[in-house]
Amino acid sequence: MHGLMMNRPLSVIELLRYAAEIHGAGEIVSVRTEGDLHRQTYARTFQRSAQLAHGLAALGVTQCDRVATLAWNGYRHFELYYAISGMGAVCHTINPRLSAEQMLYIIGHAEDTVLFVDLTFVPILEALKDHLPAGLKIVVMTDASHMPTSALDLHCYEDLIASHPTDYDWPDLPEETAASLCYTSGTTGNPKGSLYSHRSTVLHALFIAVTLPRSLHEGARLLPVVPMFHVNSWGMPYAAPIVGASLIMPGGKLDGPSLYGLMESEKVTASWGVPTVWLGLRAEIEARGKPPSSLDQVVIGGSAAPRSMIEFFEARDIDVCHAWGMTEMSPVGTTGQLPNTMNDAPFADRMARKSLQGRRIFGVDLKIVGEDGQRLPHDGKAVGELYVRGNAVISGYFNNEDATKAAIDAEGWFGTGDVASISPDGYLSIQDRSKDLIKSGGEWISSIDLENIAMSHPEVANCAVIAIAHPKWDERPVLVVVPKDGCQPKLADIHALMDPHFAKWQLPDDLVFVDALPLTATGKVSKLTLRQQFADYVLPDVR
Repeated sequence: MHGLMMNRPLSVIELLRYAAEIHGAGEIVSVRTEGDLHRQTYARTFQRSAQLAHGLAALGVTQCDRVATLAWNGYRHFELYYAISGMGAVCHTINPRLSAEQMLYIIGHAEDTVLFVDLTFVPILEALKDHLPAGLKIVVMTDASHMPTSALDLHCYEDLIASHPTDYDWPDLPEETAASLCYTSGTTGNPKGSLYSHRSTVLHALFIAVTLPRSLHEGARLLPVVPMFHVNSWGMPYAAPIVGASLIMPGGKLDGPSLYGLMESEKVTASWGVPTVWLGLRAEIEARGKPPSSLDQVVIGGSAAPRSMIEFFEARDIDVCHAWGMTEMSPVGTTGQLPNTMNDAPFADRMARKSLQGRRIFGVDLKIVGEDGQRLPHDGKAVGELYVRGNAVISGYFNNEDATKAAIDAEGWFGTGDVASISPDGYLSIQDRSKDLIKSGGEWISSIDLENIAMSHPEVANCAVIAIAHPKWDERPVLVVVPKDGCQPKLADIHALMDPHFAKWQLPDDLVFVDALPLTATGKVSKLTLRQQFADYVLPDVR
């Protein structure tokens, strides 16, 4: 028997419609690439999103078409989120930190028809001019007075929307309709696409709004440092409008002094980002002798936050919420907000708990599995591979059957590649990674892909790439090489081999020689043993 209730599909555009009607005075404050500070209400944003939808249609965009963005956090990028998805197309965010090879691959794999680009990134596209897909339309996110001179055929964003009405007949879409697309690097091969639906996007926004009320509430002023080109800025552009929180968009100015100044002038109450960003803000706080006056909470994710970082902010009455997730999870999976029962616990106990990855949010289930494939207990002692499932977790990768088969188990759970334990009260502790990935500055680097290129060097007999701790970037790759007899390959020469395939920041920071690589019982290189062997190694730039 079914309940007798109306069934209205969940839709991304309804988030903004609600904000325009209920929280219409809420702001989007943006540091623009043009150099100024721009303010715009949710009510006006809803109108401009309608104009943009008309403009997209004029460019030939239809339902299910992929429309790409290469842009910072700002109000125009926010408008694209809603206009593209609202009209039934798919918003494909591109990470500008990808290599040229990776960027061209995902543009082609997604079959993008239009690409919107911030002024900052126009030179990237100019460098790719001869390799971009034929027929790709490029729109620069600025006004006519700031349009660059370029060999590319460029459209102007403000001209595109100017002549169109401020209302749009938003279609009623099935909630399973694709809304946005984000690619993530895997252990091998090309980036893989996570294709989010309207249903998953709305539910994820609701889940984090409920789970993180200290950040997300009416009247809050939230600064998303995590970029909109990376996993939808952790869902903030969707959750903030629901609760009536204003968004303070930093654009490309993510250094400590710029963030501090923006936080202070705009009375920012909460900010979310990766540990690297907080190192810069920490240095600025130390230089000024005090934190931004209104800052109440920072949410730290992307990679594990050092306990010393958590303690630094907590000692200054800034709540730290440690979070964990993945692109494939939309991305938030767990948060470290402490229960009220720990309010009076000793500082050291609270910091120890906050250093863990937190407890699952509603809508996410966790399991750990042993080498025999059997589930392990959540007793805080058993350690196994972490699997997840939920309303905002992918069921497969976009147009990638092989990757899907490798990622999804027989019960339909997604394998994270992390090795973890879970305590009886639900706290997740990531112990290690089964995937050979390095996380630097919140971005993944594939050690296997680097190794495959390094092995092509004629003087390399065997090699492995391992993660070495770095005070700013969290982890950096180091190439461990077994040289061929009588040889001593140079790092610069190996970099030259890697340059066509990787971005500069993905290349190994150093090369070290060993007589042999440690092996497991099955004959595989033991990365764990290598990391232990080089536990005291110090990277060249921090010696």
